[in-house]
Amino acid sequence: MPETMPETMPETTKGREAGPGPEILTFGCRLNIYESEVMRRHAGAGGEAERLVIVNTCAVTAEAVRQAGQAIRKARRERPDARIIVTGCAAQIEPERFAAMPEVDQVLGNAEKLLAASFAPAPAADFGIASDERVRVGDIMSVHETAGHLVEGFESRARAFLQVQNGCDHRCTFCIIPFGRGPSRSVPMGAITEQARALVAAGHRELVLSGVDLTSYGHDLPGRPALGDLTRRLLEAVPELPRLRLSSLDAVEADPALFRLIETEPRLMPHLHLSLQAGDDLVLKRMKRRHLRADAVAFAARVREARPDVALGADFITGFPTETEAMFRRTLDLVEECGLVWLHVFPYSPRPGTPAARMPQVPGDIARDRARRLRSAGTAALARFLDTEVGMVRDVLVERTGEGRTPQFAPVSLTGPAASLPPGSILAARITAASDGRLVAEAA
Repeated sequence: MPETMPETMPETTKGREAGPGPEILTFGCRLNIYESEVMRRHAGAGGEAERLVIVNTCAVTAEAVRQAGQAIRKARRERPDARIIVTGCAAQIEPERFAAMPEVDQVLGNAEKLLAASFAPAPAADFGIASDERVRVGDIMSVHETAGHLVEGFESRARAFLQVQNGCDHRCTFCIIPFGRGPSRSVPMGAITEQARALVAAGHRELVLSGVDLTSYGHDLPGRPALGDLTRRLLEAVPELPRLRLSSLDAVEADPALFRLIETEPRLMPHLHLSLQAGDDLVLKRMKRRHLRADAVAFAARVREARPDVALGADFITGFPTETEAMFRRTLDLVEECGLVWLHVFPYSPRPGTPAARMPQVPGDIARDRARRLRSAGTAALARFLDTEVGMVRDVLVERTGEGRTPQFAPVSLTGPAASLPPGSILAARITAASDGRLVAEAA
């Protein structure tokens, strides 16, 4: 499963908030956030760009697809004269579904959305879109390169995402994403370094390495560099970068060089998010995952030994086909056994065309109830973790006035003079309290 975010309404990025440009509704993963910025720059500013609404969809769950449809209809109600373009994984996989919506002017595939030509100004009359151009979705499986699209900055963010990999060669039985993203492919290290320098020069103090299957980085490049090799080179080549963060990892694919950096490199943030999905071995085998429960436990123990201040998160699916209550409880127990504090929990929903959709299904109400119980365990684990942070001094990156995050990714409300520091500032802050899933801190 790719780098997911919780099932919520989309992150909305509107060009009008920081100057002219398109309105972009972004669903799903961090990679989509990055690609939305690429599209913003391709669309430009002024003229037709301000009439654009781009809906960058996610296909990881049926609920994410439903929410995208909801957002499209709402966008048309609110902006009847806009040109609505739908793209992203759901559009790549089911272009006919979105093309059938009367609110939609054009559907772009995941490769097409990254081409500047896709956003070239069109004549005003009916936006000049020929019927055969209304749906531009190519064969994603034929794409074998990932361009290092240069994004000079991310509006209103001290943190920026840096795409280093795209696609996935694995075939987990529940996952439709490989059919939306295509085969695994990596951005060359030189292009990544160039973009990292540009992002730091634009004022970003923290970069997040992002991809669909991040730990598969490099297998398609000359010399087959691993993620640890890329991370080391990036930190060496961009010494002015204060903080580097990794996104979702497949624990069994973490390489030795990466472990050495986790142990020795203070600029690599002590926060890792793991793609675990379940804590029962039979469920993991039926999911066609590449790890077992013991692998997850061993990875967590090894990371914590190397970096005692690390905070671990994980993705989980509840109600996977054939999951019994006993199997679910082994997943529930894994939260404490691995010391997880940041959970992304999804009740299973069958995706047409995947092997899991043909397996004996768990009733939806049971899957949702298990998701609620697992989230509750995650909330309790997070509260315990935040309580242990009180009294600590942490370097906090200010993301917006009065708010920031620790290296462990904990959200912080700043008090006193620190509350007026501009975004992008990094300050040593003493944690004074923990409440409602957040920390409170003042300048140390």
